[in-house]
Amino acid sequence: MKANEFTAMTAEQLEAKVKELKSELFNLRFQLATGQLQNTMQLSAVKRDIARAKTILRQKQA
Repeated sequence: MKANEFTAMTAEQLEAKVKELKSELFNLRFQLATGQLQNTMQLSAVKRDIARAKTILRQKQA
C-alpha cells in the first residue's frame, strides 16, 4: 500500500491493518520455512507496509 492510503485511515483502522499485516507476515514466514513460498519479495513488502502503518499511526497519536 502507499503511504497516502494509510494516512486516509483512522487510528482504529490502522491498528486493525497492522494486525492483519502481522498475521500475513506470519503466514509468509511459515510458507518460507516449508519451502512453499514462490516470491520471497513479499516478505520485505509486508514488513515495509507494517513499518509504514506504524509510522503513520504514531504520527496521528502525536
